[in-house]
Amino acid sequence: MTTPTSFEGDHLTPTFFVGCEEDEIDLESNMKAEDLDLYDDENDSDSPPERQILVGICAMAKKSKSKPMTQILERLCKFEYISVVIFNEDVILNEPVENWPVCDCLISFHSKGFPLDKAVAYAKLRNPVLINDLNMQYFIQDRREVYRILQQEGIDLPRYAVLNRDPDRPDECSLVEGDDHVEVNGEIFQKPFVEKPVSAEDHNVYIYYPVSAGGGSQRLFRKIGSRSSVYSPESTVRKTGSYIYEEFMPTDGTDVKVYTVGPDYAHAEARKSPALDGKVERDSEGKEIRYPVMLTAMEKLVARKVCVAFKQTVCGFDLLRANGHSYVCDVNGFSFVKNSMKYYDDCAKILGNIIMRELAPQLQIPWSIPTEAEDIPIVPTTSGTMMELRCVIAIIRHGDRTPKQKMKMEVMHPKFFDLFEKYEGYKTGKLKLKKPKQLQEVLDITRELLAELGQHNDCEIEEKKSKLEQLKTVLEMYGHFSGINRKVQMTYLPHGQPKTSSEEEDSRRNDPSLLLVLKWGGELTPAGRVQAEELGRAFRCMYPGGQGDYAGFPGCGLLRLHSTYRHDLKIYASDEGRVQMTAAAFAKGLLALEGELTPILVQMVKSANMNGLLDSNSNSLSSCQHRVKARLHEIMQKDQMFTEDDYNKLAPTGSASLINSMKLIKNPVSTCDRVYSLVQSLTSQIKKRLEDPKSADLQLYHSETLELMLQRWSKLERDFRMKSGRFDISKIPDIYDCIKYDVQHNSALKLEDTLELFKLSKALADIIIPQEYGINKEEKLDIAYAYCLPLIKKMQLDLQRTHEDESVNKLHPLYSRGVMSPGRHVRTRLYFTSESHVHSLLSLFRYGGLLGELKDQQWKRAMDYLGAVSELNYMTQIVIMLYEDNNKDPSSEERFHVELHFSPGAKGCDEDENAPTGSGFRPASAEVNLIGVP
Repeated sequence: MTTPTSFEGDHLTPTFFVGCEEDEIDLESNMKAEDLDLYDDENDSDSPPERQILVGICAMAKKSKSKPMTQILERLCKFEYISVVIFNEDVILNEPVENWPVCDCLISFHSKGFPLDKAVAYAKLRNPVLINDLNMQYFIQDRREVYRILQQEGIDLPRYAVLNRDPDRPDECSLVEGDDHVEVNGEIFQKPFVEKPVSAEDHNVYIYYPVSAGGGSQRLFRKIGSRSSVYSPESTVRKTGSYIYEEFMPTDGTDVKVYTVGPDYAHAEARKSPALDGKVERDSEGKEIRYPVMLTAMEKLVARKVCVAFKQTVCGFDLLRANGHSYVCDVNGFSFVKNSMKYYDDCAKILGNIIMRELAPQLQIPWSIPTEAEDIPIVPTTSGTMMELRCVIAIIRHGDRTPKQKMKMEVMHPKFFDLFEKYEGYKTGKLKLKKPKQLQEVLDITRELLAELGQHNDCEIEEKKSKLEQLKTVLEMYGHFSGINRKVQMTYLPHGQPKTSSEEEDSRRNDPSLLLVLKWGGELTPAGRVQAEELGRAFRCMYPGGQGDYAGFPGCGLLRLHSTYRHDLKIYASDEGRVQMTAAAFAKGLLALEGELTPILVQMVKSANMNGLLDSNSNSLSSCQHRVKARLHEIMQKDQMFTEDDYNKLAPTGSASLINSMKLIKNPVSTCDRVYSLVQSLTSQIKKRLEDPKSADLQLYHSETLELMLQRWSKLERDFRMKSGRFDISKIPDIYDCIKYDVQHNSALKLEDTLELFKLSKALADIIIPQEYGINKEEKLDIAYAYCLPLIKKMQLDLQRTHEDESVNKLHPLYSRGVMSPGRHVRTRLYFTSESHVHSLLSLFRYGGLLGELKDQQWKRAMDYLGAVSELNYMTQIVIMLYEDNNKDPSSEERFHVELHFSPGAKGCDEDENAPTGSGFRPASAEVNLIGVP
């Protein structure tokens, strides 16, 4: 908006930084009223000039003399016929309204301690023009009334229910609380949900999280210093007081505050959501950082509706942008933008014009309505000649985890069948139990059966005692269920479990039974969290203005981009706990968040468990994968040195890392023999440690006990060599997984020969793991297609939809100095997943015919680099970056530029002399770890 003529020479440069809340303002530094062209009612001897319009400011001193009010009144007084009188607080509180100054127009609003009843009486007595309706301010103090009015006006708001703890209205006070939901007067709210006191003056809003995300609650409060919320482990709702319960809106961690000045003007700014980590972002002067943002056409209509419905010319309200819609979640009434000179200019100009339009005719003051529109629509523009980053897509493997473990047992007790029926297992013949309540039921049955076995050795319990004990031990780990680190699967066997060579040769009944599979471990370790957070911080360097020391000042390019709504960020994760927590920790580092991962997980991470985007049913392998695994078994069971024919069969792609591993192994059977004897040695060493009284209270990494460590290795020892004497090579990845974990995290035990076991099992795993996803190119593509088709289609959409979109958050161009193409946005899509998707996606890039190695030297160097990578370790990344040159013709091949980046993730436990090297992100010259696709 342009500045009125009377403001010329006084127009100050707009700034990005917005000030403190009113209660944090230092009144000493404010301009005094006598410095302005206004007067206080205590000093009314200097009567105003003739034909002046008197504007009265009736509010508590903290508000009427605050910096924003002072700035606006100073500008308002530049209207030739307007004078301002500030009502003295002592007069407001202690004098009858008859003694209050007389005025033509009243700006009055409620805040703590303000006598609203007296202000209403004054308005009735003097009948001034009201800038903000006073009677409506009673409604604004009650969230129930606010929501009623919003609903009445057809304004979108979160789904909600009111719990009135009023003895006269018992039908409005029905609350049923479950583990992961509440039922309020018959309406169910699944966690996460929000609990707001009905009084708008009470800022103690709580958000409750589901158990699957770690449970607990985030407690919001009015800002104290640099905090506005704190995480609490408390998961149960408050039992006294009346509340609104509402559906939680996932806003990607940013709230929008909108400030209206009349129905045709709305200024909006973004700030970090207080629910995210509770840390208030402040600038070098200690002011909360907020960024002006553009409202969509629909949001401008909402601002108009709020302003008119509540009859508040100057009005602040909160918007939540979630799921492609905007929802109003709070209306605060009279409030100003802080520290925005442009807003002060606009606000004073609009208020002055409103006052003149209402009062000039009846006071016979010459005034013509300005011809210019009060809210000039601003069209986003693009500028700049350098290539502009438009889209970043990353596929990232989860962080360091505990070894994945599995125990199978056949169960026949009626209690297990009852549980199977209770959770509708008979519908599909299969059942997955992950919720704490369900796991508790399995534990209760296990304890009952063990107690019965302890009392009666001859009782008719078919279950093996040793298996029941292990089931009990694992379910009792950590002392609680978080729902993301253990699960029980049950499969109905109509004729019991068939005999196998590894089963004990006892006589089995032909009755139905259930195969119970307990899976545990595989959870993100503290080290994994650190890896993810560090990578998130480093990832900022991928964005403009992010170069340099990534661990230094957190306000670099990406953070500014994100806060100004020019960053369209979405984070997806598969439904495994370790993957979801990795995504949350990465987001924490990427966006410089603080505090617990649970609030970040709930707000920022979307489950991608739809259309197989990131989750795959590992139980249903494709026929091609079955054939590949059978061929791998056959080659690896030969008790002889690898021949030239074996090299051709096992490494037809000529992968350097595969060939190096085969050279190290020489004879696969003798290497497996050696691995087996090393595992035996390890289990006997652990047993000796267990017998040593000094080891009684020995705590291993991540709360593991020596008993659990022994069980882990003993199971591998049992399963690796089958009864036939042959080796089950499918156990090699598990052996490598376990020894890698112990070498990295339990080295203090000083067990012998662990490094040899690590080296040999890694060499075997470096053949088996990648080749399970296909041995030759055709198989690799076939298997990759089965795993990755939905993901590849989604990535294609991500890259195509980079043009203007009304619903996308954008930066207001007037506030975009120094930002190239302010109307444009950068889309970031992060996909967190497990090893299978990363292997498959790399196969598609390598063998899908993107570029030819013969024609393109850079591509050949990149393919050689990938061939030399032996392991896709934790936090492996595949990153696609799309750039656009707006000066080139849209149909020109030079308009877009695509880069592919790859990192094999965390460094291993030992220094591998064959490991490839690269020079990191975007080197000046073409390097082997950068794949550039022009």
